[in-house]
Amino acid sequence: MSSLFITAAAFAQLPASDEKTATPKTPEPTADFPPISAIHAHVCGIHFYSGNMKRQLTAQHYCAHLTDEILQCVLYDSEKKDARLIGVEYIVSAKIFESLPADEKKFWHSHNYEVKSGVLTAPGAPEAAEKDLMKVLIGTYGKTWHTWQVDRGDKLPLGIPQLMMAFTKDGQLDPKIAAERERLYPISVAAKKAARADIPDAKIDPGADAWQKGKAVQLDLKTVSSG
Repeated sequence: MSSLFITAAAFAQLPASDEKTATPKTPEPTADFPPISAIHAHVCGIHFYSGNMKRQLTAQHYCAHLTDEILQCVLYDSEKKDARLIGVEYIVSAKIFESLPADEKKFWHSHNYEVKSGVLTAPGAPEAAEKDLMKVLIGTYGKTWHTWQVDRGDKLPLGIPQLMMAFTKDGQLDPKIAAERERLYPISVAAKKAARADIPDAKIDPGADAWQKGKAVQLDLKTVSSG
């Protein structure tokens, strides 16, 4: 595949989601907002706070190519019209990730398990198109910041951004969160996992998923001189 990601043109041909997947029809745009109209992929994942796996939540990713090797996504807490913008995720190729310094790699997570486990999905996409997307995403890395801690009931985006991570093995996903997602979409994580069993595992750079080595990183607030 010449391009790292599924092309925008391919996603433009995907059918609009219907009421069965709880996805509202996209209204006709009343103005041209180029960065927004560039979005062509929707994936649904489950994140946890770096350093605290007990805090897990579902995030709706709406993504666009920046280049063939960089994807940028805006994250929402739902697919509804009044969904709250809760963060951003940047996704890069293995080639780019391998070129990063060790201190930078600590912020990034791998996508191998998310894909192979069935945790990562593309709501509304035909199964074949979703699988093609997963074959590409499996070898990429994500850097995710949540700016609104909706899981603790915040009514506003309070505090500083939080670094998020992704699961790397069975037993980490909270069954309650998995059940919530399965109620949201008529899918089964187990069925997705079985369907993706033939996707080859990606080689994971040891610099990713730093939390697994007891080196979870998170932002801290400090006062600096205003001079």
